[in-house]
Amino acid sequence: MRRTLSALALALVLASGLSGAARAVGLPSEMLRDPAQEARAREIGRELRCLVCQNQSIEDSEADLARDLRRIVRERVAMGESDRQVMDYVHDRYGDFVLLRPPVTWATALLWGMPVLAVGGGALAILLVRRRRGAVPEAPPLSEAERVRLAALEDEAGR
Repeated sequence: MRRTLSALALALVLASGLSGAARAVGLPSEMLRDPAQEARAREIGRELRCLVCQNQSIEDSEADLARDLRRIVRERVAMGESDRQVMDYVHDRYGDFVLLRPPVTWATALLWGMPVLAVGGGALAILLVRRRRGAVPEAPPLSEAERVRLAALEDEAGR
């Protein structure tokens, strides 16, 4: 009995998750009447990140903010704005983070390049430390008193 209830609960959770993802944009109140405009709005929405989910486009997200962004995109498409104008409008309001493919700038290049720089810097530091440890300084030449003492020690050891 307990196993059956657990299986039923799991099935309900999975079914509700799947239906939620499937209905993200399926609401007729959100969709535009013109199929061409709706297709454009969906294409634009696939390029915009849900600021709540962060790894989903606004077309795939059920978050309230994603729903609001979908509505903004569709309003702007219905007003006759170009794809670029709609993207620029949303980008101006929310910044680079809202774009699933942010533009390459010095900041993003540095962000993507930091792991490479860190690994390269660490490898260079390890090489320098190993080289410094491996280098044995050359001993200064022995003085006359040290040579006499060394000869005496060698004579004692040879006996």
